[in-house]
Amino acid sequence: MSGTSSSGAGAPGAEPGPAAPGIRAPGTDPGGIRSVAAVDLGATSGRVMIGRVGDGVLELEQVARFPNGPVERADGWHWDLEALWRHVHAGLAEALRREPGIESVGIDSWAVDYGLLGADGLLAEPFHYRDERTVRGVDAVHAVVPFEELYRRNGLQFLPFNTLYQYAADALVAEAETSLLVPDLLAERLTGRRVAERTNASTTGLVDVHTGEWDLALAEALGIPSRVLPLLVDPGETIGRARGLGDVPVVAVGSHDTASAIVAVPLSSPNAAYISCGTWGLVGLELDAPITTDAARAANFTNEGGVDGRVRFLHNVTGLWLLSETVRAWSERDGVSVDLSALLAAAAAEPTPARLFDADDASLAAPGDMPARIAALLGMPVPGVDGRAAFARVIVESIADAFARTLHAAGELAGREIDAVHLVGGGALNALLCQATADRSGLPVLAGPVEATALGNVLVQARALGCFGADASLKELRARVASAFPAVRFVPRS
Repeated sequence: MSGTSSSGAGAPGAEPGPAAPGIRAPGTDPGGIRSVAAVDLGATSGRVMIGRVGDGVLELEQVARFPNGPVERADGWHWDLEALWRHVHAGLAEALRREPGIESVGIDSWAVDYGLLGADGLLAEPFHYRDERTVRGVDAVHAVVPFEELYRRNGLQFLPFNTLYQYAADALVAEAETSLLVPDLLAERLTGRRVAERTNASTTGLVDVHTGEWDLALAEALGIPSRVLPLLVDPGETIGRARGLGDVPVVAVGSHDTASAIVAVPLSSPNAAYISCGTWGLVGLELDAPITTDAARAANFTNEGGVDGRVRFLHNVTGLWLLSETVRAWSERDGVSVDLSALLAAAAAEPTPARLFDADDASLAAPGDMPARIAALLGMPVPGVDGRAAFARVIVESIADAFARTLHAAGELAGREIDAVHLVGGGALNALLCQATADRSGLPVLAGPVEATALGNVLVQARALGCFGADASLKELRARVASAFPAVRFVPRS
């Protein structure tokens, strides 16, 4: 799904630490290196980064960071798009102030959520994918097209918030001129052009998994007007120019944040798997062609579009959302922020728990009292302050267990003997999670880079500008990542 941008061991709002290898500290002289701006939006926070590339150089500088998350309105959960736009615009203005030589802008975000546009702009505030209205859409869609047929056509795992289910529950679709996913909405604000970037469009359920084009027959069968499906563009294409921000070109990147993140996964072998871990854990393999077998459907694996026509064959596992929501609930209860680093250090000293819970249980999907829900699944009372470290250990181990099961399923479905796991995103900072994943999967885990999504965004822009040659392969781009951001290795323990 998305949300790979969570940082600080998955804690929304955590401050960045000292400059890591490959990251230039703010205020240093870039020395003529070419630069771009990357807007990277996760489900809990967003950032604007300056990316600098050159001969042997791949660097990031964070210039803005801001909170993001669901807001509750009278009719349900929404995204505050206007606030998000203000943050993005201010962040880009600051990036251009610091570095007037920025040559392009790229935007990535979580998937599936959209805004409906009329002649005068947005018809309504975009809904949040965790809003319960999507349940109505599932029944309406499956009454017309059974899931088995949907999977053969779009290759997507069943998630009740996939865009086509949201459309089926949204009466305004019939009134809209077009529909744009979140990165495309922001690109439209910048350029005035209404297009859909292909990797993110693949998550809507309305793109043919075999052709990569809109499935207009499916849209018609579901009563979705074809006019709301805009022109598809590929990563690397120029969308337009940023009005009021120096007329800088806005370049399509892998606008689904996971698509950008996978560009920056320094895959160590053809049989290496990845976990892009933030709010969600996207666990899978990069393939040349989709797998839409009955076995893949039963295992709830998805086939999403990747950069350069690759297929991201993966399963969405609930990730550090479980930990961040638990910490948020405790912080609200205590009236003071819980120190996540201290909590994880204490959790690492706890014994390996004898009992785990299903990290993908449907009861854990919506915002709310996460400790109470997890305790209910475990059949135990909600722990007091003294029991929080052990409880956090159970959460981390349960996430790792879900990762391990999904890795083995991916290998079996694709006929691959997985030999390593690359864990990128905010979860790469969580040593307890990385080690638990290695232990439970029996595979070495290579952690990092943390900022994979922003790096992938930067690399696609830089390639489009000709920094590495227009035909530079993903393998070449990933070699630059591996050199600039050495991975931390976690070896399975017996």
